[in-house]
Amino acid sequence: MTDVNAIERSPSMLKNYIEITKPRLSIVVVFSSIAGYFLAANTYEWQTLVLLCIGGYFLVGSSNVFNQIIEKDLDALMKRTQNRPLPTGRVSVKNAWIYGVIMALSGIYMLFLINFATAFFGALSILLYAAVYTPLKTRTPLCVFVGAFPGAIPYMLGWVAASGNFGIEPGTLFMLQFFWQFPHFWAIGWMLEDDYKAGGFKMLPTGAADKGTAVQIILYTIWTVMVSLVPVFGVTGDLYMTPYSAVIVGLLGGWFLYYAIKLYKERSNAIAKKLMLVSVSYITLIQIIYVVDKFIR
Repeated sequence: MTDVNAIERSPSMLKNYIEITKPRLSIVVVFSSIAGYFLAANTYEWQTLVLLCIGGYFLVGSSNVFNQIIEKDLDALMKRTQNRPLPTGRVSVKNAWIYGVIMALSGIYMLFLINFATAFFGALSILLYAAVYTPLKTRTPLCVFVGAFPGAIPYMLGWVAASGNFGIEPGTLFMLQFFWQFPHFWAIGWMLEDDYKAGGFKMLPTGAADKGTAVQIILYTIWTVMVSLVPVFGVTGDLYMTPYSAVIVGLLGGWFLYYAIKLYKERSNAIAKKLMLVSVSYITLIQIIYVVDKFIR
């Protein structure tokens, strides 16, 4: 106990507490919320944007903290996670709980200052991620389906923050990010299959990095690309995309699908890693294209 306390009082304490929020992942998630906000807003309120950024980071960060508390012992079994602050004792479970709760409540309050709907969906994302998705990871591959719900909320959250309403537009953004998560997380599950098995996690739909999993990755990639093109048809309210941008989106979709098919053919960890990286590039570029298209048309 003395050693743990000494570590937490060390100069690296701040770094440890930043690390358990998974800052790179949290920033990527906040970026999607910002994209959603700019898509919806006609006039831009910088106070709202600041609250969305900070409050959003706090919510995602707290979800990651709760996730690591629950999985602390399992993280110690996997090479990828065994050096995290909680398994190594650099941050105690008690202090992590306090930290996570403070972040969660602060984040919900900041989003409430924007509007009630934004706070509601933000709080729902924490609940689903920490209380439902995380426990299911060791029980059923359906955890990815459940986890796709909180994972898809941030993109639509920005639209709700700007408009105060949930309709066809944020619903489309939600659906796009929902379907995208399947090929993304299954690619991660594929390349880290042995590590996940060591921790007892069931991340792949068939339970293995096999042909069946590869087929499902292709199918969900196709659905993701199809949803990303829906706004060009003018059926998603104020969320619209010009045909010129749709061509670029379609080409990016072909790039995404190419690596999904390549994984089916080669079934290797190297291709799974490439697919994961392409998936991140794809969703980020789609968000940028949607926003740029709004400003140039």
